[in-house]
Amino acid sequence: MPSSNTSFVRSTLIMLALGILILTGIVGASLWLVRENSVYSDTVAKIRLIRSAAADLLSSLQDAETGQRGFLLTADRSYLEPYKTAIRDLPERRQKLKVAIGDLSDYAGGMPGLDRAIDAKLGELATTIALASDGKIQDALVMVRADIGNTAMGLVRSTLTGFIARTDERLQNVVGEQLAAANNLQWTTVGGAVAIAIVIGGAILIIVQHLRELSRAREVVEALNAGLEERVNERTEDVIRANQEIQRFAYIVTHDLRAPLVNIMGFLSELEASLKAVGTYVLADDRKPSEEEIREARLAVEADLPEAMGFIRSSTRKMDSLINAILKISRDGRRKLIPERLDLKAVIDTAAANVHHQVVASEGSIEIDVRVKTATTDRFSLDQILGNLFDNAVKYRVPGRPLSLSVRVFPLGKRRIGIDISDNGRGIAAADRERVFELFRRAGEQDQPGEGIGLAHVRSLIRNLGGDITVESTEGVGSTFSLTLSADLGTIIKADT
Repeated sequence: MPSSNTSFVRSTLIMLALGILILTGIVGASLWLVRENSVYSDTVAKIRLIRSAAADLLSSLQDAETGQRGFLLTADRSYLEPYKTAIRDLPERRQKLKVAIGDLSDYAGGMPGLDRAIDAKLGELATTIALASDGKIQDALVMVRADIGNTAMGLVRSTLTGFIARTDERLQNVVGEQLAAANNLQWTTVGGAVAIAIVIGGAILIIVQHLRELSRAREVVEALNAGLEERVNERTEDVIRANQEIQRFAYIVTHDLRAPLVNIMGFLSELEASLKAVGTYVLADDRKPSEEEIREARLAVEADLPEAMGFIRSSTRKMDSLINAILKISRDGRRKLIPERLDLKAVIDTAAANVHHQVVASEGSIEIDVRVKTATTDRFSLDQILGNLFDNAVKYRVPGRPLSLSVRVFPLGKRRIGIDISDNGRGIAAADRERVFELFRRAGEQDQPGEGIGLAHVRSLIRNLGGDITVESTEGVGSTFSLTLSADLGTIIKADT
């Protein structure tokens, strides 16, 4: 028996150590992803600052050149306003680009040549304008035709557009690396969850087998003492009551500790406590285990260990679902948009048809008022946006009240379109109107399934299309989601490229 107990404890401790090692790996991988996200954000911010500074500087020089050309052609000094504004802004914008680049070797090497070209161009602009102001238009035109300024401007343009292209390429690489890291973490989490399940299953199998042997030995002892049966019955009732209390406690804990990693670490502590109870029982080599020790060991095997395994599995699944949600948002941000001319009435009718049977089931109705016939945008993104908002209207309707869903499409100037989607559902509190668009944040009563990514996904999609979304809502009355959308996504994509 002593040898058997020692072997049992050794096997259980090995299983527990292996489980802790796997969980530590998962936690470490999660912390690594957080650090990578921070580095990614800093890198993206710096890249975007360089791109913005380069674009602003190029725009100022082009404005200055435009003012010069206009003045030389018309002799009208009003054409010099863009030139004056650009000359005033240029020093600040040149300094902004230098600060943004800092000591980055990819860009810093081109700065001396860029400065010389800018100075040459500014000198050409100032000289020609001075000549024209003195009435020497022909001399100014001769200087322009000498192509000195054009050569300098060509060098400026090629250098700055090179900076912009390099930042775009680097940004794409950074996003790719981030997605690869998230994918690796996802597979690490899934693999770790499977390994934990196998380890805990093996530990339970070892414990159950050993307890069966101990149970047979206990039955022999009970047969020698008939009076022990009554005490066993009493202890069993205590075990049941204690088990019910533990289940209630576990319910409270799993609802209070929301973070999956905290759940995992918390139930590791419970596994350790259960092992102590079992260890106290099985290591009683020189004496007969007490009924209290037997009860605690049985409780550990039949309730605590399986329960801990279940919560750890649930937490790892939660982690996996959150990572999948992040990946979904990331993939949508990287997906290539395909602008095409869409019949807005047909697109909205299709989205409404997907929820029509649910609306009819509530004796409700859908009203559609489309005052803009077509728009050039990405069909997949628009379908996703409308589908999410229609599904939410159905999901959060007021029970017993016929659902009234209305869609209104109207022009917002020449290049933008407005879409209002209204419902008479439960509404959103004023404090939560912005919060509902945050990732993994939900408002109101949590009586519907989901991770809280729907409206965050919608906002991400609509902003990719050059628009935005806001909400006006009154609790118990309903909500109106207002979308703004570019009438021609193609022009936005061309401007970005």
